[in-house]
Amino acid sequence: MTTASPHPIEATTAGSLPRAALLARLLDPGQVVLFDGAMGTMLYNRGVFINQCYDELVLRSPDLVRDVHAAYVKAGAEVVETNTFGANRPKLTQYGLEGQVAAINTRAAQLAREAAGEQRLVAGAVGPLGVRLEPYGPTSREEARGYFREQMAALAEGGADCFVLETFADLEELEQAILAAREVNPAMPVIAQATVGPELRTAFGATPEDIARVLDKWGVDVIGLNCSVGPQTILEAIERMAAVTDRKLSAQPNAGMPRDVGGRSMYMASPEYMATYARHLVQAGAKIVGGCCGTTPEHIKAMVEGVRPLAPRTRVSVGDTREFAVPGEPAKGREPVPLAQRSRFGAKLAAGTFVTSVEIVPPRGVDTVKLEHDAAALAKAGVDAINVPDGPRAQSRMGAIATSLIIERHGIEAVTHYACRDRNLLGMLSDLLGASALGLRNLLLVTGDPPKMGPYPDATAVFDIDAIGLTNLVAKLNRGLDPGNNPIGDPTRYVIGVGVNPAAIDPAHELKRFRWKVEAGAEYAITQPVFDPAQLEAFLESVQDVRIPVVAGIWPLVSARNAEFLANEVPGVTVPPEVLERMRRANETSKEHALAEGIAIAREALARVRGAVQGVQVSAPFGKIELALEVFA
Repeated sequence: MTTASPHPIEATTAGSLPRAALLARLLDPGQVVLFDGAMGTMLYNRGVFINQCYDELVLRSPDLVRDVHAAYVKAGAEVVETNTFGANRPKLTQYGLEGQVAAINTRAAQLAREAAGEQRLVAGAVGPLGVRLEPYGPTSREEARGYFREQMAALAEGGADCFVLETFADLEELEQAILAAREVNPAMPVIAQATVGPELRTAFGATPEDIARVLDKWGVDVIGLNCSVGPQTILEAIERMAAVTDRKLSAQPNAGMPRDVGGRSMYMASPEYMATYARHLVQAGAKIVGGCCGTTPEHIKAMVEGVRPLAPRTRVSVGDTREFAVPGEPAKGREPVPLAQRSRFGAKLAAGTFVTSVEIVPPRGVDTVKLEHDAAALAKAGVDAINVPDGPRAQSRMGAIATSLIIERHGIEAVTHYACRDRNLLGMLSDLLGASALGLRNLLLVTGDPPKMGPYPDATAVFDIDAIGLTNLVAKLNRGLDPGNNPIGDPTRYVIGVGVNPAAIDPAHELKRFRWKVEAGAEYAITQPVFDPAQLEAFLESVQDVRIPVVAGIWPLVSARNAEFLANEVPGVTVPPEVLERMRRANETSKEHALAEGIAIAREALARVRGAVQGVQVSAPFGKIELALEVFA
């Protein structure tokens, strides 16, 4: 089993942590920390001409700088960088400000602290000197180190919590900055970030692997990249760096490559695009992410939301059997109740018996007449269980737990989908304990669709943990332990299921997450709707070494428009072109032909996958259970 990624059970909110705890998170290799975005971009957008010294604004226009910091704090940044990228003696000399190195850096750190308060960190930003070092220039290494030391001493005096050395192309110059940081305060964390071009090399020819190995050798706390290029190139470089170092990685890309628009350089990457790549960067190994040129508080807000499902984690070994959280003393959890004894659904899975289920979405209101009628009809038809989605596509519906309890009054078991989107860790724990006490036994644990997909796009998503972390949590409850390894008395008796997408856009990432879910304690999986059985067969072949019972999702299409909607607007669902074409041709004849063709396609998929999986979940499109039952016929 893999140990390449932490399995989250618990998230921490930066706003509730003191600085010491935040510093510990900053240095913890498994914790995700969000930095802010560009300062220069924001100052330029607020009318500061580029021929001015931006660093001096901390003395001349302190409110302007403080407001930018505050905007990033409001956006969710956990670390704000001082406005001191060019506040070293050689660069300030160009503006006649060489005598104000200490004043500018000290005040910059104070302004950042005023905006950050005591519940965010302040990183003292240090950039290159803008001069060549020997043997390529007249500045000696000792002189360079002295310039850096002068700046960093003032940043530390002003209240910086750590140093971020950024946008370095010359690793020898970066070494002098690192040495200066250690001389100023050996205890202050050092984040060292180089910059590479589109060819994945620094201006001096160093590759990402070179950067990682050298900085690792020099003992910095965090190794990273920033600026120069957009997130796609940075992602590739981070992947290469992660392969050669175990140190924590950081990534602060530009908002794409600048484009000339009407004589101005514009960064075109949208907040949504940056959020997508922020997730990819975290998954690739960069546990510190933020933005550089062109990024704004809107970008950082989107990135914060984007990485929240992956964010602050506590690693938990699935094999951990402690019962009491007593330092130095291993305690024991209870043995889980055997799978076959937890539910009828679990007993069939344990026995290798083929299971059948139908997915019904909860009611939009409080009227449960149709729900109860359908539950009774499916029980009479001999279906093993009814799957109950939890706010699918971020729609507002009756809760999945309440819906499941209503269903189970009619003699058929429910498989309750439970999403991480809407509840924090404590809320999830309360729900799961209560649902267990009320008799629910079968769970399908999912991360959940983001609110932006639904009718309330401004609703706040929680995402304290994701589906992997939730699987850890439920596995612990099944052993009688809460997230802190404290005993809860009788263990829960949940049958733990997870979702999987055999047609994922990034198959390697999906496979990696599936393995982590199995390691965390998943006992069966339900796939996204399968329209291409070959994709499912290939996926099953790839997970033979961690195989758990797999239930195939089947969706009977009702029209060509329904097929096109699923193909283009429902994340995680892939409808092959040949299936779309079959539905279009049938639709041209009549609606009835299209419906019959959709049922036929679903039956074909079921017939083909039946021998490879341990069950099927057939969706009831538009709540029509008769269509689902036709698939079984």
